[in-house]
Amino acid sequence: MNYSSFIVKIVEGPTRENLKNDIPVTDMLVKFSQIRDKKSLETFQVFVWGNLAEDVVEYYKINDYIIIEGYISLNRNFSKNIVFPMNTMNNPVQISVRKIYPFL
Repeated sequence: MNYSSFIVKIVEGPTRENLKNDIPVTDMLVKFSQIRDKKSLETFQVFVWGNLAEDVVEYYKINDYIIIEGYISLNRNFSKNIVFPMNTMNNPVQISVRKIYPFL
């Protein structure tokens, strides 16, 4: 399975939306806490669903470090033939968060 955990830093503040059936979803842009190789993946999108989505908006802000656990996926809208810089916003990597913890 692709269930993983990471320590990340919030780069872009959490924004909350409601889906058609009133399920809250929060998305935010995060980056790995320590990157030594500049060629590596730096930022990626994180999605939080349900009641946890409301807590994320209330308790976390930009520059907070958090521990996230969730499922990694790739955005299917990107073609396999497209090559783009890994440090841009056009990143296909997304994580659907199941658990989140503050990192003090």
